[in-house]
Amino acid sequence: MSGVAAMLLAVAGGVYFFGNINISIKAGGAANATAAESGGSAARAPAAPPAASGEPSVELQETQLGFVKVEPAVERAFPVEKESVGSIDFDEDMTLQVFTPYQGRIIGLFAKVGDNVVKGQTLFTIDSPDLLQAESTLIAAAGVLDLTTRNLARLRELYVTRAVSQKDLEQGISDQQTAEGALRAGRDSVRLFGKTDKEIDRIIAERMADPTLVVPSPISGRITARNAAPGLFVQPGSAPAPYAVADISTMWMLANVAESDSPALRKGQEVKVTMMAYPGRVFEGKISTIGASVDPNTHRVLVRSEIEDPAHELRPGMFATFVIRTGDPVRGVAVPLDGVVREGDGTMTVWVTTDRRRFVKRTVTLGLRRDGYHQIVDGLRPGELVATSGALFLSNALLTASR
Repeated sequence: MSGVAAMLLAVAGGVYFFGNINISIKAGGAANATAAESGGSAARAPAAPPAASGEPSVELQETQLGFVKVEPAVERAFPVEKESVGSIDFDEDMTLQVFTPYQGRIIGLFAKVGDNVVKGQTLFTIDSPDLLQAESTLIAAAGVLDLTTRNLARLRELYVTRAVSQKDLEQGISDQQTAEGALRAGRDSVRLFGKTDKEIDRIIAERMADPTLVVPSPISGRITARNAAPGLFVQPGSAPAPYAVADISTMWMLANVAESDSPALRKGQEVKVTMMAYPGRVFEGKISTIGASVDPNTHRVLVRSEIEDPAHELRPGMFATFVIRTGDPVRGVAVPLDGVVREGDGTMTVWVTTDRRRFVKRTVTLGLRRDGYHQIVDGLRPGELVATSGALFLSNALLTASR
C-alpha cells in the first residue's frame, strides 16, 4: 500500500505542477490530456497538424511559450579531435646538472631554487687549489719571459761589438721563444678555469694569484635543484650536482592516451593545451615522443609534447588537458546541448516543431560534441525548427501527462 500511495502522490504532484503552467499533451496524433487553464482565462493555441503515429507531442499554450526557445537547426563544423589529461614537467632534454670543473671547497652561493638565471650568471664559487697552481705557473712563466727578453736584448747589444759569439745569441733567442711558449700555455691553463684575458693580465701585472673559481650557469633558465652549501667540498662529476638548471622556454606535457586513440597520433602533430591554472588560455605545442609500449595495467600510451612557454608561466605538476586534431573537420547538423535529452532507456531525443506550439519528440543519433553543441548524425535535417532550450521541460511534461 505504501508504494502505491507514493506513486499516486508523485503523479498528483506532477499534474499539479504542469497543470499550473497550462500544458496540453498529445501522443500518437490524438489528445491524451489537457491541463487546466490558469484562472480559466488562458486560451488554448490553435491545433497544429497531427504528429505522425507513434511520435509523442506536446502542445503549449500562449503563456507557456517562454519556457522553450526555438531555433532552426544549422550546420556547423566539428573538428575531429582526441582529448586526454596530463601534467606539465620540465624539458629534460634541456635540464642540465651543473658540476664544478675542478675540485674545491664552496665559498659562495648566488642562486636559489626557483630563481631565473641567464647564461653566464654566477651560481657559486669555490676555493680551488688547481686554479691556484695554474695561476702560480702563469706568474712564474711571465717572470721567466721577462728575464729572457731582457737577456736577449743585452746579447744583441754585445753581439754587435763581438763581445759574445753567435752561438750565445742564438741560445738567448731560443730561451726567449721557450719562455713565450710557456707563458701562452700558462694563460691557456688559467683560461680553462673561466678567467678572462683581462683577469689574466691583472694576475700577471699584480703577481698575485686568485684561487676563487667562478662556476657560471651554462644556459638561461630556472634553478630546479640546489645541493650546494658553503664549505662543502665538491669534485667534478660527483653526485649530487651542486645545481640543476632547466631551460623553461619550452615545457613538456606528459599525457597518458587511451590505447584505442594512439593509432591516430603522430610525432610532430600540433596540440592545444589548456590549464586549470589559466582558464580560457590555450598553449600551443607539438608531439615530440610517443611511447614505444602500452601500459599493460591501464592500456594507455605515454605521449610527450613540447609546449611553448615564452612568458615562463607554466610550472611542473600543473594539471593540463591535451587536445589534438587528428582529421579534417566534419560538417553536420548541430543542436545546443540543452536541446538534447537523454531518455531513461538511453536514447537521445530532440523536440521538433513546425508552428512553434506543438512539439514532436524525435529520436536522434549523436556524433561529435564541441563548443556547447551536439552533432546530429541522423534524425534531424538542417532548417528544421527545434527546441534549443527547454527540451527537458517538454520531456518532463510528457512524462507527467503519461502517468
